[in-house]
Amino acid sequence: MSAVSDPIADMLTRIRNAINSNKKTVDIPFSTIKESIAKILKDEGFINGYKVVEDNMQNFLKVDLKYSDMNESALQSLKRLSTPGRRVYIKAEDIKPVYNNMGVWILSTSKGVITNKAAKKLNIGGEVLCEIL
Repeated sequence: MSAVSDPIADMLTRIRNAINSNKKTVDIPFSTIKESIAKILKDEGFINGYKVVEDNMQNFLKVDLKYSDMNESALQSLKRLSTPGRRVYIKAEDIKPVYNNMGVWILSTSKGVITNKAAKKLNIGGEVLCEIL
């Protein structure tokens, strides 16, 4: 098995594929930044929850996906904005609402991994990891 060059894009792709297959949960290899992203997804109401499952080989995140009564996913779009080959940074004064506050940007800042709303309140910029709608 080869190493993944962009683990955040891998996480978003696993979630996207699970939604397209109507899965209830998806397993993602663990890292602290992925756990931070999962926490934001839970806090913003895009997933039901997540838990860290410890295994002998490698820990992983078990993400519980959220669906409506008509079997539509709460996640409409998961888009990776900053990649290892093309980093995208934003200044605090350039942070704007995403889709009229229906979506969020997840930023990596000096204060940790936070949403665009929290970054605007703290008046700090950072690397735009992904866009969630």
